[in-house]
Amino acid sequence: MAQLNLTKPICFFDLETTGTQVASDRIVEISILKVTPDQEEILKTWRVNPGIPIPPEVTAIHGISNEDVADKPSFKELAREIEQFIQGADLAGYNSNRFDLPLLAEEFLRVDIDFDLGNRKSIDVQGIFFKKEPRTLEAAYKFYCNKSLENAHSAEADTIATYEVLKSQLDRYEDLENNMNVLSDFSAPSQGYADFAGFLRFNKEGKEIFSFGKYKGQVVEDVLLKDQGYFAWIQNADFPLYTKKVLTRIKLRNFSKS
Repeated sequence: MAQLNLTKPICFFDLETTGTQVASDRIVEISILKVTPDQEEILKTWRVNPGIPIPPEVTAIHGISNEDVADKPSFKELAREIEQFIQGADLAGYNSNRFDLPLLAEEFLRVDIDFDLGNRKSIDVQGIFFKKEPRTLEAAYKFYCNKSLENAHSAEADTIATYEVLKSQLDRYEDLENNMNVLSDFSAPSQGYADFAGFLRFNKEGKEIFSFGKYKGQVVEDVLLKDQGYFAWIQNADFPLYTKKVLTRIKLRNFSKS
């Protein structure tokens, strides 16, 4: 199986949560497998008290109940440890660009820890998989690794499986370069996101545009100039904190031009 060609560490991670709403749901378990350039593998898993109830239908999926996390630390108590563990590393996951990354960013921002991809690359193994062999993670694991995924929907099992699937993808596809920059670009959506959740995207000219609502497809800077109330509405509505952060950055950038 291929070894990853790394110039800096990469952290594979998976979240189990109270639900699927990025702006309002919380983490109940996070597992991170850190792989260093010399191929050392460090695995850490934390159970988290989300501070809100875990719905029974969600417990039925990942098996984590309110009782299981009642005595566990909050994300605020764990945040610095997690931040230090992933510091300076690229990030990878399964469907991570659409869900895990946005929700992790929300948790960090809620406890006043700035989270930005900055110099990081994000590799979504599902993005590679869906472009090559559209399936679920269990099917990907069977297809690429010829193994059955035991304990699916536990953060640790899914994290390790995702790591093994990426290495097997590199073995299988000769045209898939073992380079984190290339893998990040290949696994990204066809039209890049300016935020994690996809409310803001880039157009062909590389300008941020809205992907929703009455200004869908319009350049963000232009909208903020002609409708200043729209910015205030988004800031006060139930949008992800990271989306609001990016929108504020665009507004300040535009303000500095004037």
